[in-house]
Amino acid sequence: MNRTITIGIASLLIMTTACKQKNTLEVEVFETSLKGNQLTRIQAGTDAENLLEVRIHPEKERQTISGFGGAFTESSAYLLNRMSKEQRDSIMRAYFSKEGANYSLTRTHMNSCDFSLTNYSYAAVENDRELEHFSIEEDREDLIPMIQQALEISEEGFKIFASPWTAPPWMKDNNAWVGGKLLPEYYDTWALFFSKYVDAYKEEGIDIWGFTVENEPHGNGNNWESMHYTPKEMTDFVEFHLGPKLEADGKGDLIILGYDQNRAELKKWVDEMYRDENSSKYFDGTAVHWYESTYEVFPEELQYAHEKAPNKFLIETEGCIDAQVPVWQDDAWYWSKEATDWGWDWAPEDQKYLHPKYAPVNRYARDIIGCLNNWVDGWVDWNMVLDTQGGPNWFKNWCIAPVIVDPEKDEVYYTPLYYTMAHFSKYIRPGAKVIEVERPKDDKLMVTAAKNPDNSIAVIVFNEEAVGKDFSIAIGEEQIAMHIDGQALQTIIIPNTTK
Repeated sequence: MNRTITIGIASLLIMTTACKQKNTLEVEVFETSLKGNQLTRIQAGTDAENLLEVRIHPEKERQTISGFGGAFTESSAYLLNRMSKEQRDSIMRAYFSKEGANYSLTRTHMNSCDFSLTNYSYAAVENDRELEHFSIEEDREDLIPMIQQALEISEEGFKIFASPWTAPPWMKDNNAWVGGKLLPEYYDTWALFFSKYVDAYKEEGIDIWGFTVENEPHGNGNNWESMHYTPKEMTDFVEFHLGPKLEADGKGDLIILGYDQNRAELKKWVDEMYRDENSSKYFDGTAVHWYESTYEVFPEELQYAHEKAPNKFLIETEGCIDAQVPVWQDDAWYWSKEATDWGWDWAPEDQKYLHPKYAPVNRYARDIIGCLNNWVDGWVDWNMVLDTQGGPNWFKNWCIAPVIVDPEKDEVYYTPLYYTMAHFSKYIRPGAKVIEVERPKDDKLMVTAAKNPDNSIAVIVFNEEAVGKDFSIAIGEEQIAMHIDGQALQTIIIPNTTK
């Protein structure tokens, strides 16, 4: 006997016999796939039998979502200023409007980074201990206007945190942009730098939510801007200098995220950051990157970090397809196992298994879902916009961004990575609670779910295999049968549930 399934997005009634549903769920389904869907509304339902069951438990809440988004870099901002106003506006709406990806958590760099046009610092005058000559003038032409436009477009607003790649060379023991350590006699000056940065950006109408203390404190192979800390050195700097300075300047509510590098080292960093009550009070959370492996999520390390500080943030602050020139206007490539990363060539032999050739879409979808299922509350991509070379980048460290542009032709390519990010940022909003999901015994069908502040539930399903799969989503006694194509990502919205 047929049952009726109500499909909200299409306002259609679909009859099915094989699903044997006791009740029905009203859902909206959005899919991005190798077949060509780009966050496209599709019809739900299937006549298949022997469905894999995905059971949702809305009452079993886990971490609170901080947001999803990308980074404002000088490179991205410079490229946007070379595009026509029409194209620039279109890109910014695609990222920050409700109709677009609606980014809610973003990052930017303090001083220059590899995705800058050159090396620069806001504290360029040597031995200026009181930072009387502090200036963000370098950011006024490109970076600040990009952030200001995003704020104008975003209806709900977004958080922005800033990360330094290095202090100016004169504050460091090697007097260089790359490598070296902050000299102890400049710890207070460097803490003052953070406070002055907040004031300078506030004068531009940009409120800073917080900081990571240092981008990649292990360094990056002495390639581009970097400054090294041990776990103890960073914790001492925060506990005795940065935290107290921000507090004294009336900025104690700014978020401080420690670490900010790869997940394999998490345990020793959080052990030091949260070594006692005095250090813990200044750290609001932990920041991580994915470059140790864009295939392995490191669940044990993420769970350990959460258990060490269960009421603090755990945010993935940078990830991208690195060491790779973008492929232009070829969606299929982003679904194929042709991309490599830095580790394909440079990782030690005993770590090469962490760096296989792996499809870019798969990397993003797998990692974000894996992070959400292991207590991460925010996920931030790297550059929002790069050119067809994967830059500009003063070190020629080419990478891929979700949006690629050709300024000479005034053309824009929204890669499948843009739509992949939007599956999360658009439909899982800040304040949402990740909820427990009983997943089917099929490790190629990845699932996560979150309950939004409006009580809607977003279920995100990723099928990385080439063949389609049939499954059901069940909440209590209600369920609905679903189909997902091979190599496809779906966001399934169950609206206004209070169950």
